[in-house]
Amino acid sequence: MVLQLALGIITAIGGFLDAGAIATSALAGALFGFQLIWAVLLGTFCVILLTEMSGRLAAVSHHTVADAVRERLGFRYFAIPLVTELLQDVLVLSAEIGGLSVALHLATGFDYRIFVPLVALFLWALLWFGSFSLIENGVAFVGLIALSFVVGSFITPPPWNEVARGAIPSLPLKDSGQYWLIAVSVVGSVLEPFLLNFYASGAVEEKWTVKTLGMNRAIAGLGMSFGAIISIGIVILAALTLGQRGIRVDSFEQVVLTLVAPFGEWGLSLFVASLAIACLGAASDVSLNMSYAVSQGFGWNWSENLKPHEDARFACVYTAAIPAAALVVLFFDPLNVTMIAMALNAVIAPLIVFPLLILMNDTAYLREHTNGPIGNVLVAVVIVLACLFGLVAIPLEVLGG
Repeated sequence: MVLQLALGIITAIGGFLDAGAIATSALAGALFGFQLIWAVLLGTFCVILLTEMSGRLAAVSHHTVADAVRERLGFRYFAIPLVTELLQDVLVLSAEIGGLSVALHLATGFDYRIFVPLVALFLWALLWFGSFSLIENGVAFVGLIALSFVVGSFITPPPWNEVARGAIPSLPLKDSGQYWLIAVSVVGSVLEPFLLNFYASGAVEEKWTVKTLGMNRAIAGLGMSFGAIISIGIVILAALTLGQRGIRVDSFEQVVLTLVAPFGEWGLSLFVASLAIACLGAASDVSLNMSYAVSQGFGWNWSENLKPHEDARFACVYTAAIPAAALVVLFFDPLNVTMIAMALNAVIAPLIVFPLLILMNDTAYLREHTNGPIGNVLVAVVIVLACLFGLVAIPLEVLGG
């Protein structure tokens, strides 16, 4: 149970706590104090619900989300979300490579662009020579350092009554366009579409069965809650350190202050380590998911536990995607790429979530473990929210800057 819980933690670190979560949470706190904590909680509820269903699908049917969508709805339908998700995944991967490069810039003082090709090469080598268990357990263990954001929020205690009020959705007191843009981006940074198929693929890699359904619920809940607690910690620290100084967050360098305030000279090291491991976990997740989705869609061999020559086409996908993503962040600012990617996550989310609702009611896949009425209502609510966020994301990106 403890070892398998690592899957939930790495999914939270890579698909929840990443450059996007750090950037959007810091922006939310810096610009609007504690007022957008509700967006973190809303995204967390949605992602717990959907990851539990993805894991249940994998455990009962031994199908991933991509594999089941292609088989159940046909390749013509599957091709639409596949192409859309691949394009978005490259943008998300660019943000993570950029975030890790910025962490190295903060540690050394050299231009982040110098590190982009080195980060890309290291990521490729990790996937090429590593195994799923190595990536899963290694990132999950080292990622615990990100709890420094939570510890820091207690060292510099906020007015907890105001924090509690931030958990209740409210209308903006100023800058409505930016408020709703950041709210959508916060939810998008949590509800990243690649997360669902990655989680299901990891469950298949680890050979989950119906006996692990209880564990799946615990992993989805605890793993995602782990990421949510850290994101809320970032919002709190950003409100106390950046917001009170009028810093609007134009770069990751400014976010360093969130940990320098409570930890002094150790704050820079803690931030660099937290940003680096979060981005490495996310970059590993999204790179693998691209290989998973393409391989499962075309019926190729796929597994991170196989040697590259045993599933060559699987390895070729991430081998091509990593340099393509690196090129993007060489020419565009990592924080801007991150914010755009998080907003666009909301745009494509309905394409991924809607087929999951169909699958979770198909007895051919789930047998007696299909969704009940409450589960279906909750997923329907998530789909409606995803569609709403998707419709407003692009206009908000233009209006909110």
